[in-house]
This record gives sequence, C-alpha cells and structure tokens, in this order.
Amino acid sequence: MSAAATPTQPKATAAGKLYLVPAPLDFGCDDPADLQDSMPRGTLKVASQLQYWICENAKSARAYLKRVNDIIPLSAAIQTLQIQELPREVHKKGDHGGNFDARHLLTPALQGKDMGLVSEAGMPAIADPGSSVVRAAHDLGIEVIPLTGPVSLLLALAASGLNGQNFAFAGYLPQHPVERSQRVKELESLALKTGQTQLFIETPYRNAAMLQTLLQTLQHNTRLAVCSGLTLSRGVCCSDSVKNWRKKASALDNSTPAVFALGR
Repeated sequence: MSAAATPTQPKATAAGKLYLVPAPLDFGCDDPADLQDSMPRGTLKVASQLQYWICENAKSARAYLKRVNDIIPLSAAIQTLQIQELPREVHKKGDHGGNFDARHLLTPALQGKDMGLVSEAGMPAIADPGSSVVRAAHDLGIEVIPLTGPVSLLLALAASGLNGQNFAFAGYLPQHPVERSQRVKELESLALKTGQTQLFIETPYRNAAMLQTLLQTLQHNTRLAVCSGLTLSRGVCCSDSVKNWRKKASALDNSTPAVFALGR
C-alpha cells in the first residue's frame, strides 16, 4: 500500500530589493547637465528597470525618469509606474529621527518587486528624506543597495582642502539672523577646537544671505569653502581664509545649490 502523498507547501515569495537611486544635482537649475556626464550608466540601467518607486515628489521623479528614458528605454511606460510620495510632514520635519514608520510604503518589495528610492537631487537619505524608508527596509529583511552617483557633500569636501578625515554635516542652519549667527559661531568653535570640518547647506534663494552672515561672523583666520553648481558647467569651488574672502567682491547667486564648509 502506497504512502499518502504529503501536501506541497507553497513557496514563500522572495522579497524584492530596495535600490537607493541618486539623482543629478541640477534640480531647479535653468541649465540641466547632460545626465551621462554625472550618472554612471550602470545606475541608469537599474533605474530604467524599476517600476515601483518611493520619492519626495512624483512630478519631479517622473521628470528624472523621462531623462533616463532618453538614454536607456524604461521597462514600462512612465504613466504605468507605481510612484509613492513620502508624506508632507516628512518633507518639512525630516525623517532622520525615527519618528515616521515607512514600512507600509515597502509592500511591493515584500511581494517580490524591486523598488527604487529617489530624492530631488543627489543621494536619497543624505541631506534629504528617505532614511525612514531605508530603516524600514532593514527591519523588514529587504536588501538595501545604494547605487553610484553624485553626492554634493562629499564633492564639496574633496574640493575644499579642509579636513577630509574628520568632518560633520550640520544640515540647514537657522533662518533667523541672530540664531543663524550664533549657530555659525558654535560650528566655528567646534571646527577650530577639534579640527573637524563643518559642512552645511542652505536653500538656494538664501545663499547670498548665508555668505554675508559667514563673512560678518567668522574669525579672519578661519578657512571657508563654498561650492556652488557642483557637476554643472558653471560650477565653482572657492576655498580661502575669511580675511581673503572679505577682500574679494564675493557674490553668490540665489538660484544655484551650494554647499558651505568651514575649518582650519
């Protein structure tokens, strides 16, 4: 008499991967760069195959993917891509403090679909929202794969001549002039005491005000670096003592992304 057949258990669906997809650094600029000049083809190839996305803004994500499509055809029509936006409160307050649970955004990955996380410019989750998604992926057992592309903070640090072995990113400084000056003094004190390079950014339309605050507040021997329009044809990186900065007719336009760094 033959043994009874054992029922076959259905195989569990293997989770998809979460790709961290860098974007070019020309967001909001009037003269976008050639995508192939700053984005490796391997990154563009992966992006072209993804059909499930998490982003800050769906409109700008689609615009980026249209540029990708001009180089490597997408695997599906743009209008059929599944694009989820991070909540508005994440844009305003950030998600780096662990106060937003992003696990629900990763449902397609749990169903076996590869997903992409993209920000407006540069690497997602670095000076941009997205860390909550990455953290959730790790918690859910989803493999996280960062792709190669431009990161403005590291490009600026490399071009600054400042300490690249010990550095910190301070994010955005306060908008109020008095609070901003106080924060600049705190960062300068830390940089001069420890040798740690301090990097920070500002919304482009406040670039000129930030530079003015720095030149009015910093000590004359402190070294200040400003890198504007990184990866663009008109990009420039200047690094000098504050004393010499004050001698120049220094101008910084209010339409181009910039990274600021100070140290000794």
